[in-house]
Amino acid sequence: MPIYLDGHSTTPLAPEAMEAMLPWWHAQAGNPHSPHLRGMLASQAVENARAELASFIGSDQQELVFTSGATEANNIAIRGTAFAALERGIKRRGIVVSAIEHKSVLSSASALRSAGFRIIEAPVDESGIVDTSVLEQLVSHDTLLVSVMAVNNEVGSIQPLSDVVHIARTIGALVHVDAAQGLGKLSFDSADFDFASLSAHKMYGPMGIGALFVSSATHLRPLPVLFGGGQEAGIRPGTVPTPLAVGFGAAAKVSRTRFIADAAHSRALSALFLEELRSRQVRFIENVPEAKRVPGSLSLRFTENDAMSIIAKAGDRIAISEGSACTSGQITPSHVLLSMGLTQQQASETVRIYFSRYNSAADAVEAAGVLSEIVSR
Repeated sequence: MPIYLDGHSTTPLAPEAMEAMLPWWHAQAGNPHSPHLRGMLASQAVENARAELASFIGSDQQELVFTSGATEANNIAIRGTAFAALERGIKRRGIVVSAIEHKSVLSSASALRSAGFRIIEAPVDESGIVDTSVLEQLVSHDTLLVSVMAVNNEVGSIQPLSDVVHIARTIGALVHVDAAQGLGKLSFDSADFDFASLSAHKMYGPMGIGALFVSSATHLRPLPVLFGGGQEAGIRPGTVPTPLAVGFGAAAKVSRTRFIADAAHSRALSALFLEELRSRQVRFIENVPEAKRVPGSLSLRFTENDAMSIIAKAGDRIAISEGSACTSGQITPSHVLLSMGLTQQQASETVRIYFSRYNSAADAVEAAGVLSEIVSR
């Protein structure tokens, strides 16, 4: 198996999460919304998981709504809030997002234009960080919602959320943060936001489940964008998948105790990897400097080398990616890299790498050797 360095897309599943999930696939399987014994046991397991996740982000467990992932959570936070504003007769029609948001944020916001909302994109600097001086000019008393991610999913740039919150609060706007890429990598305080989108598979949990934090203090709760049995406080209908929720909770519990160690480990491996590349005289450019990116994250441009060609040649030895995995298959430059000022040619030379909890120093050295061979050829 190739060395897995595509952690911005999906981190490896924590063994603790796998072990916690196993009984709920078969021996203890039950619908957590059913009144019989198995159902009640499943319901308790789901609530225990919700409590673990709440403890991790500093929220009350009743403020967390399980979803199928961060994409659905983003849709509910943006579209559901806009629909709630329309229903309540709130006149604000402005939604401000950063230019490098995940496609699920950008597309959710864009779809609201037909309902009369104005969608404004805030620019970022050359390091992929939202320009707060421009953001301050873009928000107004017509702004309903400001949505800025915690960490960019392609280049790892850390966003100045405290400044974003201050700007939004000054004019009375709601704040949504897509925290999928930052959860488990950066400290996170849910009390700062109205809404926050979370993803299990970005923090060593299972794929197929996420959550939306909805602050109990917010004055506008989002309406559901799907309709059904009214589960999850009426915001997200559908049967909660017990095994996945349990795995999410177990991953959160582990991350709570390993957060500082994980960051140090990932930072050390990425530094070793870069040192190994330099020792081999490999020419590369870091798109985001170390001080401005999440530990372990690298966005590297290998000049005069096509990223897709590098990835294809490295595929049987190391797993890396370019652009956003959610838009793979589309032969278009990354909107994130273009927003940072890179040309289409420069964007096509960029790969993204992430060193996770389960990578080793040997992985970093071997990966540098593999890329050295490919790029030199």
